[in-house]
Amino acid sequence: MVGQSKVSVFGLVLALHRREKVSFYGVYVYNYAKVKIFPYLKADQFNTIDVLKHLRTEFSERDITLIWDGAPYHRAQAVKEALEVLQINLEPLPAYSPDFMPVEHLWQWLREDVTYHICYQSATELIERVHVFEQDINSNSFEISDRLWVKNHLDPDEEKLRFSS
Repeated sequence: MVGQSKVSVFGLVLALHRREKVSFYGVYVYNYAKVKIFPYLKADQFNTIDVLKHLRTEFSERDITLIWDGAPYHRAQAVKEALEVLQINLEPLPAYSPDFMPVEHLWQWLREDVTYHICYQSATELIERVHVFEQDINSNSFEISDRLWVKNHLDPDEEKLRFSS
């Protein structure tokens, strides 16, 4: 395979009224400054594998390094086997390290633009609005790169401020 695509993936669950839920898998394709958001009824090992297959299909000629956290469905044996079969490299994040996860910034952005102060009437309506959001942000790769920038080290002074009493 030619080239390396760095990808970070993470899930977000948004609840609607009437107990409906939609889970979203967000993919930030770092090398292309593009985002992909996949809706599912729930985040689990089977849907995780489906997202991995989408990535392999789209980047069939590229090496893929997947950066993600330790969500239970990421650690499932079936997911580990799929990663191997699909030839996707895994770069796990340390526990409790959202500062290193660009998709965390994507979820914050999505909440600001899509879900703050809005109660969607149906899962379909929410999914459609998230799709429009995805199209809008992908039209500006500079904004994506700026908003999804992640730390590659911890600043001791900043961390001291976070945990001081």
